Amino acid sequence: MSVPPSLAWKLVLALALAAAIFASARAKAPRRPVPRTDLRRLVLAALALYGVGAFASLTHHAVLAGLVYAAGITVCALAAWLSRASDSEDPPPGSGPTDETPPPESDRVPEFDWAAFERAFRAYSSTRGRDPVAAP
Repeated sequence: MSVPPSLAWKLVLALALAAAIFASARAKAPRRPVPRTDLRRLVLAALALYGVGAFASLTHHAVLAGLVYAAGITVCALAAWLSRASDSEDPPPGSGPTDETPPPESDRVPEFDWAAFERAFRAYSSTRGRDPVAAP
């Protein structure tokens, strides 16, 4: 059983794009963060490629549209991978706390008075009437 060439290149392209997306999500993040302006340029380039691909689709150039879309997806995957170097949850350098000593009671876990809780629970449950769930 042979695969027609038009379907074969589409399958290869789909697998290559899936690999690029998977690699951008799972590959080790770059060590140094990329400036945000460079990331914005990459995203704008990907959007421009999508626009060119849409124009190629509208003018019935399917092969060109597919290749340009693939380039846009690859550029987006690259931008996603590069953006992983700068974690948005990390505070900017120099904005951390100035006092490095923790508060004196930060190591203690607050204790809970289980006996008082039991007494309060039993008092509450004894004053509350119970309705049966189902009629006998």
